[in-house]
Amino acid sequence: MNLLTSRFLFLFQIACTGDVSDFRVTSVSTTEIGLTRSNNDSGSIKILTTRDGAGEPRNETTTNHSIITGGLSLGTTHRSEIFPQGPNGTQGPPQTVEGQTEPNPVSGLHVTFMGTTKVTLTWCSDNGTAKCRMLLESIGSQKDSTQDSVFNISDLEPGNRYQFPPPPVVSNETQKDPEDGVEANNTERSPAEKLPSNHTAPVYLGTAASSCHQGSRGTEVQLVGLKPGTQYKATVYSQAADGTEGQPQVIEFRTNRSQVLDIQVVNISATNMSLTWRISGNASSYQILVVRETTFFNLTANEMHVVIPGLTSSTLYNITVYPLHDDGSEGTPGFLQAYTPPGPVSDFRVTSVNTTEIGLAWSSNDSDSFKILTTRDGAGEPRNETTTNHSIIIGGLNPGTKYHFEIFPQGPNGTQGPPQTVEGQTESSVVFGIRVVRVTTTEMELKWESTDTTFQYIYRLDIQPEVSCNKTVGPLKEITLSSLMPGTLYNITITPEMGDVPGTSSSIAEYTRPSSVSNIEINTTTTAAAFSWQNFDNASSTYTYRLLISGNSSNPVENITGVGTTYATVCGLIPGSSYTVEIFAQVGNVTEGASSSASFCTDAAPVNFSCEPVPKEPTLVLTWALPPGNNAGFKLEVSSGACDNMTCLENCSLENGTSCMAEVTHLNFCTSYNISITTLSCGKNASSVQKTCTTDSTDPPPPAEAPVITPVSHNSIKVTFSEFNDSHGPIKAYALILTTGKAKRPSPNVLKYTYEDFKKEASDTYVTYLITTDENYSQGLSEVLKYEIDVGNESTTCGYRNGKLEPLSSYRASVAGFTKIVFNCPQNCGLINGTRSYVSFSEYSKAIDLPQDPGVICGAVFGCIFGALVVAVGGFIFWRNKRKDEKNNEMSFSQIKPKKSKLIKVENFEAYFKKQQADSNCGFAEEYEDLKLVGISQPKYAAELAENRGKNRYNNVLPYDVSRVKLSVQTHSTDDYINANYMPGYHSKKEFIAMQGPLPNTLKDFWRMVWEKNVYAIVMLTKCVEQGRTKCEEYWPSKEAQDYGDITVAMSSEIIHPEWTIRDFTVKNVQTRESHPVRQFHFTSWPDHGVPETTDLLISFRYLVRDYVTQSPPETPILVHCSAGVGRTGTFIAIDRLIYQIENENTVDVYGIVYDLRMHRPLMVQTEDQYVFLNQCVLDIIRSRKDSKVDLIYQNTTAMTIYENFMPGPRFGKTNGYIA
Repeated sequence: MNLLTSRFLFLFQIACTGDVSDFRVTSVSTTEIGLTRSNNDSGSIKILTTRDGAGEPRNETTTNHSIITGGLSLGTTHRSEIFPQGPNGTQGPPQTVEGQTEPNPVSGLHVTFMGTTKVTLTWCSDNGTAKCRMLLESIGSQKDSTQDSVFNISDLEPGNRYQFPPPPVVSNETQKDPEDGVEANNTERSPAEKLPSNHTAPVYLGTAASSCHQGSRGTEVQLVGLKPGTQYKATVYSQAADGTEGQPQVIEFRTNRSQVLDIQVVNISATNMSLTWRISGNASSYQILVVRETTFFNLTANEMHVVIPGLTSSTLYNITVYPLHDDGSEGTPGFLQAYTPPGPVSDFRVTSVNTTEIGLAWSSNDSDSFKILTTRDGAGEPRNETTTNHSIIIGGLNPGTKYHFEIFPQGPNGTQGPPQTVEGQTESSVVFGIRVVRVTTTEMELKWESTDTTFQYIYRLDIQPEVSCNKTVGPLKEITLSSLMPGTLYNITITPEMGDVPGTSSSIAEYTRPSSVSNIEINTTTTAAAFSWQNFDNASSTYTYRLLISGNSSNPVENITGVGTTYATVCGLIPGSSYTVEIFAQVGNVTEGASSSASFCTDAAPVNFSCEPVPKEPTLVLTWALPPGNNAGFKLEVSSGACDNMTCLENCSLENGTSCMAEVTHLNFCTSYNISITTLSCGKNASSVQKTCTTDSTDPPPPAEAPVITPVSHNSIKVTFSEFNDSHGPIKAYALILTTGKAKRPSPNVLKYTYEDFKKEASDTYVTYLITTDENYSQGLSEVLKYEIDVGNESTTCGYRNGKLEPLSSYRASVAGFTKIVFNCPQNCGLINGTRSYVSFSEYSKAIDLPQDPGVICGAVFGCIFGALVVAVGGFIFWRNKRKDEKNNEMSFSQIKPKKSKLIKVENFEAYFKKQQADSNCGFAEEYEDLKLVGISQPKYAAELAENRGKNRYNNVLPYDVSRVKLSVQTHSTDDYINANYMPGYHSKKEFIAMQGPLPNTLKDFWRMVWEKNVYAIVMLTKCVEQGRTKCEEYWPSKEAQDYGDITVAMSSEIIHPEWTIRDFTVKNVQTRESHPVRQFHFTSWPDHGVPETTDLLISFRYLVRDYVTQSPPETPILVHCSAGVGRTGTFIAIDRLIYQIENENTVDVYGIVYDLRMHRPLMVQTEDQYVFLNQCVLDIIRSRKDSKVDLIYQNTTAMTIYENFMPGPRFGKTNGYIA
């Protein structure tokens, strides 16, 4: 049950039919109250019980004369109302009775201290106890136990400390209980005097330290002034707030008869000990028990003091003093622990002496620690040091000083033995270690050491030569001498002195620093520098000078002059290099002054350059050997007439690190220029080197007008033409060309054909006449030179015959102009080498038909009849051909056929390859040269529209209109344009889409094309950035899905390998919510304009792509791109077609396939190296096929097994060991 501190009021209401009376409380406990009535009415009564007069009443009914109400809270007031009960529920007036339950008794009553006249009692009270009361009874002494005294001590509140009775007030001195250590007086008052029965109020001492359980509080009462050896009984009552008391708790105790107090050591040594003590009570004698570890002995004393002899030093003794009474009984003993001190040390002596230290030593058998007091000259405050050794060095002493030393052996528990003394004296001081810590031109800072640290010393300085500064210093061992002369040797002697007694001196000799030099002048060449300077010190004639020349690109160079010399020349420097010279004045070969510095640069070395014109370019190439030394670049000046240009070249192209090259561009053709190159370095220019150089010429600009032909006879004509523009160089010659063919303009190849070739029908075109410009064929205006040539006059010029023309033939004429003409046999003025000559051609003139030979007029009638028939037949043929041409002009993309083919059987290809490979691939070079002009005349109108130009990565790679990929038109008619062409494969005419790498502004068009053309495979053959240049925009998302217009693209996987990377995407149309997978095959090992390192790498990659495509939906094109979409793209498509051709037809047609590709997109297979690489691939495939004897499709298993664990894209299965 919880003990509640709050008060509770219970009401007992008793109802009866008549009045009730004489109800009273007859019994009370902590949880019950008994009620009784005296009348004999046996009717029923109702009792209503409330706690503290409040709360819900408890209802009880009884017919008895008494009732016990239980389950009440302890220490609580209750109120009862008693109602007599009548018949039929009637009830009489009540009687009210009040009662209160008892509190819980105290617990844990016990004695915590017992003395002769003092006892301390403690107990615990719960929270229901408001106060306590103690009844103290003196039962009697041992002799007389009948005498009783009773003391009532009230108002003891739980949680506090009390003393009873209070101490008496004594004037002039403080009085305490003897058991607390101080006697009040020599006579002890009787208990009756100390405990008056009418004095019941205790003295409050403070809060009690409680060890009671939680919810209880402790009370402590000190009873003082008791009688020794007397029996007492203490009864403690708990009290409720209204004074109701609980059950009492009783304890009996007897005070001690006598007790030894305050044992004290008054004197102690290593072998004996003197003790004193006090007695509370009376004793006739005392027994002293002395215990040391396992041994002990006893002593007896009649007084309250004793001397204990025969002890051992540094030993703990336990001493007990027992009081003895006349009847032989013992009182309460006193106890003491004490250590004997150690004995004095022996042989205390001085063992060593220097200026600041004295060594001491001693002997001791019974102490492990020693205290040494050091006193200077026997006076002053001693210095305390402690050691566990038997020797010590006392440091920090003053030189030449007497010291008194006193040593105390230290024992256990702070004991200390008697001291021993000794005296010693330190040695005198000596100056040493003089050093210069700082020296300038006019100051010198000195520091030194001495053998002592006393502050009573002063130091005297003797300085030669004499100076005016202070020469005495102390006690600091340092001085700064000022007003000195630069570069001068000073001899300094320092002597310590104390009390007019000098110590041992020491000396030093040191120079002051020379002054810095001034007015430095420098003259340089490419590899040397001459220096001069000035110094104005009085001692400068004794100086030498050290020059330190340092540069960024060379090791420092040092030069030292002779005495008094103020100039020097340093050679072996690097041309065009920056240097810093530092000049130090030196004296005595050891002391240097502060440096003076100056920067300079050696002259740059000039260059010797050569210049070469670039063939057929208005450019000069300048080369020169890299000049020795360093340079900051070169100044290049180009001038011609009034035109003057200057360029600074910070860097030049190095060839093997030894030569420089510079191209001078944007010049005029065949023009002389004054070239000057100057080496630059450190803001200084080397001497310029000048030369005159002339640019090369090139093909002259073709004339805008064709020559004019007029007939002269049935076998001769006159050709008139104007001179060519000489802006590309002076025209050296003209050649007149005749043709009966239909070409629009001649090519350089026709220059090898002569009149004889024409007559043999080896060519329909030939050169008929050659004119050099020093010949005068001019006629007409002087502003424009005109030439007239008579053709057919049978003249000969340089191997070309001007033969007669054929009557009734149709001729057209063209003029070739030469800025450089080269003959195959220059010594014989043979035929023109068109490849090596610089030549351009006019367009062919209008055709002229020659008349018939007059000698055959006689057959005119027959001729007319026959001619009419020929005309009719010709007209019919012309009509048919025209219809056919018109039909061909409307030919769709699918009708484009290759115009040429070079089919070679597989078994013959190796021999063909070796033949074409001979003479540095000469055969392949000729084939590739023939392909250069294939398809270039086809229109590209859509690509050239202004709206579409920004969609082209390169302005020379534009898709042909006939095969370009057209997108859906959205808002503008040009929305259908993308730089891409359908390309024929082996299986269909639109098997591939070849396109350029997407630009930032064509990403949406790219993905729109992927969706609209149902692309499932993308082959990417370029890196996004190559050699620091952007080749293709990264058109795919890396992590999160990305929108490209109406197309959303998300990457689902990416596997990276050394040669290629495979990425899977999901492409979704936002409008229709349809989607399909796309796999990108990214080949990363193919350089731009180049070829892969090996053929098998690209062949393996092709099989990887094809294996996936065979599982894609049919009629879905493969999108292939590189940067321009022609070189690497064309090579990949060609390899795919060639592999199928080998497998299915056992033939090879590299030339025909490239021809076909170029008819659909310009520049497909862009370089000769790529064309040769294609043929090499074919050879390696054929050899591999021949060796393995299996189908080529399944040869390269390595490429397949690499990806066996590659996760499949949606809608595709597994084939050939590769999960597509």
